[in-house]
Amino acid sequence: MRQFAALYDAIDASTATSSKVAALVDFLSGAPVADAAWAVAFLVGRRPKRLVKTPDLRAWAGEAAGVPPWLFEECYAQAGDLAETITLLVPESEAHDNEGLAWWVAHRLLPLQSLEPSDQRAVLFETWRTLGGSARFVFNKLLTGAFRVGVSDGLVVRALAQVSGVSAETIAHRLMGQWEPSAEWYTRLVGTETTDADWSRPYPFFLAYPLDAEPSSLGEVGEWQVEWKWDGIRCQLVRRRGRTFLWSRGEELLAGRFPEVESSAEWLPDGTVLDGELLAWRDGKPLPFTELQRRINRKTVGKKLLADVPCALLVYDCLEVNGRDVRAEPMQVRREHAEALVRVLPGGATIGLSPMLDVADWATVRASRSDSRREHAEGLMLKRRSSPYGVGRRAGDWYKWKVNPLTVDAVLVYAQAGHGRRAGLFTDYTFAIRDGEALVPFAKAYSGLTDAEIRQVDKFVRNNTLEKFGPVRTVKPELVFELAFEGIQRSTRHKSGIAVRFPRIARWRQDKPAHEADTLDTVKALLDA
Repeated sequence: MRQFAALYDAIDASTATSSKVAALVDFLSGAPVADAAWAVAFLVGRRPKRLVKTPDLRAWAGEAAGVPPWLFEECYAQAGDLAETITLLVPESEAHDNEGLAWWVAHRLLPLQSLEPSDQRAVLFETWRTLGGSARFVFNKLLTGAFRVGVSDGLVVRALAQVSGVSAETIAHRLMGQWEPSAEWYTRLVGTETTDADWSRPYPFFLAYPLDAEPSSLGEVGEWQVEWKWDGIRCQLVRRRGRTFLWSRGEELLAGRFPEVESSAEWLPDGTVLDGELLAWRDGKPLPFTELQRRINRKTVGKKLLADVPCALLVYDCLEVNGRDVRAEPMQVRREHAEALVRVLPGGATIGLSPMLDVADWATVRASRSDSRREHAEGLMLKRRSSPYGVGRRAGDWYKWKVNPLTVDAVLVYAQAGHGRRAGLFTDYTFAIRDGEALVPFAKAYSGLTDAEIRQVDKFVRNNTLEKFGPVRTVKPELVFELAFEGIQRSTRHKSGIAVRFPRIARWRQDKPAHEADTLDTVKALLDA
């Protein structure tokens, strides 16, 4: 554990990519295979879910620290991070950590999930006595499910490629899909053997860059494929050995959640991998994303939900044909592969092609973007016809050109302290809109202000608190902010009757008093439009 904690510190202490990769290479070159397996899992974000109930964890940490609950909570509010609070408060005894990361995971961390609370408490007290310094902090981070460190998946892949001599593309592919960290798995990950036992595995997703410049700066319009940018679930459909696997971009297997799509996929030949967007779909048009959300978290889908929220896969790329990896072929050729595969599906299939837009010039592209919301799309995708299918996000070949967000001027009514580097500052806000003389809570937002503005708002909150409800403060309704959001929807779960998607602060309207904030009728007009 000490070696992994040292790696954590080395990554956290540097902003240089080369230093981070060097630290990873140094650790992976010398670590036992099982330790390397778990390290890779944690570094690419495969953290264990929280294994102990948070109230129990707080109570036991306070008990171990010898402080009353109120004092522990005050410390937590200042630190903003539960793992850090525990590490700082619980006294250290003489550490005697002689075991590796895999041992701590197998013998201390994962068993917590199946233990009774009293046994969990005993294990944690013993662990806190045994581990010291950074090792205890890292363990607490894993324990709380909050383990994060400043290294991207791409840097981990680069380090693994350097250590193993296997290409970065192959390593990235092997890290996709479902796997469990183990010595055997890590040996296969970095092995030179080219056969791949996991035939359900998808390919790494290729991602688009936001288009910040005028589209005409991209050159001739004929060099680009223009499509709608759909608001659904990006996924890959893998058809191999007579079975279908739907993988989300988050590498979650969506087995059984979209049976109508899996059923249509049975008509596809083995050795097919398609990239596309899962959408709630009816009468040739997408339904709002909130409808799709009703399907996302269901492991099984009943007949009524299937009827209420039918779904379809719109395909826009082909990655494998007859078991042959075609990602290196040009986008235009891969599109032809996709068209050939989808064309032979029977009528009524829930797999179709995402349409390409017929654009003669960049003016037509701009006009199409303006029509995006009418088409229930977020904007446009621009893909270079000659581009291969890459790994991750690369500038130059794929761009997303989203429509400008909707905006509303709303009043700050509630505030709560943030976490992490924003601990001790009020950074989590609830905003309201006017409904007659009343203010109706409308949306929450956590981002969009500069550090200087956050400090100003924090000072206002402290000087203008009307009531306290635990960590939440009600403040004088005086500050107005412009909120931006991607979508708007009717909702019976919100007091305003409105739900918005991806709300964030666009700017602080210091020029506008609260009585000039937008009204519920104004927001409903956006919805109707």
